[in-house]
Amino acid sequence: MGKTYDVLDDRLVAFIKAQKLFFVGTAPLDEDGHVNVSPKGYDSFAILDELTVAWLDLGGSGIETLAHLKENGRITIMFCAFEGRPLILRLYGEGEAVQFDDPRFPDLLAHFPTFDRARSIIVIKLTRIQDSCGWGVPFYDFKGERDQLKRNWDHKYEKHGETGVNEGFFDNNAQSIDGLPGIETSR
Repeated sequence: MGKTYDVLDDRLVAFIKAQKLFFVGTAPLDEDGHVNVSPKGYDSFAILDELTVAWLDLGGSGIETLAHLKENGRITIMFCAFEGRPLILRLYGEGEAVQFDDPRFPDLLAHFPTFDRARSIIVIKLTRIQDSCGWGVPFYDFKGERDQLKRNWDHKYEKHGETGVNEGFFDNNAQSIDGLPGIETSR
């Protein structure tokens, strides 16, 4: 049976920091809309305080998470122990996507010292913290991070510069697969 927690205590923080992979889940309000679950790696997760976390949205093939958060704010983060003691930890909360052009972005980006750019930073106020046994999660060995996403970013910046990459965000991430608004600008 799982246990709920009032805050992220030292044991949970240590567990989170030891994980190399986490999953992000969001969904639109429309019952016919697509539920989105995305795996995340790198050192892209930060604990801001005992009830606030953030992860670095490095971009990808869609804008589902950001669009769902704009619509309803619901988000779940899940960590699984693939080595050591079996455990699953779910962080439920209300999320907000802070886009790269938001004045708060630079201060938030400072929580991710190995990165100097991202599409957005997802900030989550936790409303429920719950663990469960994780007995069904298999063992896996971590062999390293894939570097393709970072190389892709570097290539885009070399080719288009920061302004070009930002314009690409507006052009290519304007809406989700369900037609919800994605990245928006006042331009």
